[in-house]
Amino acid sequence: MRPLHPLTSLKPAVLGILLVAIATIITSDSASALTIFDGINAARGAGQPVELFGPVGVVTTITNVLLFIVGALSVVMIIIGGLRYVISGGNSASVTAAKNTILYAIVGLIISFLAFAAINFVIGSLAPGAGSNAGFTDV
Repeated sequence: MRPLHPLTSLKPAVLGILLVAIATIITSDSASALTIFDGINAARGAGQPVELFGPVGVVTTITNVLLFIVGALSVVMIIIGGLRYVISGGNSASVTAAKNTILYAIVGLIISFLAFAAINFVIGSLAPGAGSNAGFTDV
């Protein structure tokens, strides 16, 4: 028994789709002129943000909102820690817990600002001019 040719084992419908796809790719002139940005812009829905980076970009907006939330939570936790410290009544366990609450709130705030600085540094290094204060209009 001689082996079958690889294309003879395909079903006729699959073979037809394959031939149409190959013919479309070969005869298509405009496909080579498209860039990745054309595809991104075509896929973007109406009313969607145009910029990913920059002062009005999606990344900047998300980062600013998260920094606001972390800052607000840190202030609330510092206030709670201060109140716990005031009402501890000299109990050493309560004083320690209150000091830890304040300490962890401040450490969390510092870590969030360092993360913000690191993100801006990496974005600025990988895409020059695309930091939080510069405009980057494609993507």
